[in-house]
Amino acid sequence: MSVAIKICGLSTPETVDAAIEAGATHIGLVHFEPSPRHVPLDLARELREQARGKAKVVLLMVNADPELTGRALNAIKPDIIQFHGSETPEWIGGIRRSLPYEVWKAVGLKDAGTLTRSRKYIGKVDRLLFDAPAKKLPGGNGIAFDWSLLAGHEHEIDWALAGGLTPDNVAQAIRETGAPLVDTSSGVESAPGVKDTALIAAFCRAALAA
Repeated sequence: MSVAIKICGLSTPETVDAAIEAGATHIGLVHFEPSPRHVPLDLARELREQARGKAKVVLLMVNADPELTGRALNAIKPDIIQFHGSETPEWIGGIRRSLPYEVWKAVGLKDAGTLTRSRKYIGKVDRLLFDAPAKKLPGGNGIAFDWSLLAGHEHEIDWALAGGLTPDNVAQAIRETGAPLVDTSSGVESAPGVKDTALIAAFCRAALAA
């Protein structure tokens, strides 16, 4: 079975089309103002409609309060909501129980203990996204973590791999970790927040070939 591919931080119709044409199964829209990939709700809604029926749309939010979370979900109606901050398992689980969205949680993988602690999300999320530990921004920093931390780990929750993935290393990452889904953002950019359609195509080719 082919690996699933998420291109995150898209912000233009051209790059959404490029991701879908290259074989991405998921596109990510970031609604978090400090990020260079932030998209306002009106634009996010348009990009969501553009991708409808072609790729699953993931809305990424960071430590948003209930009012903003509800407003964003109502405006965009994504397929998936991804929490990328310090949201608690209880808060996330409540969203999953009460709203008709698939729910993901990003986890900064520092050490083997992080994998043990991630068990607290069992029954609270549909997928964990293992990323590099947060820096100034919670994600999209172009930094990979030690993939060997995942070697032999028996995952109890569906999962994905992120953090510093590029067209040059994604195939190796898939081979070493067995990731069922890979996620890139800064790895297919020419500048922070500026997606490069050629890099998007190259990333998808490499991931699918792996």
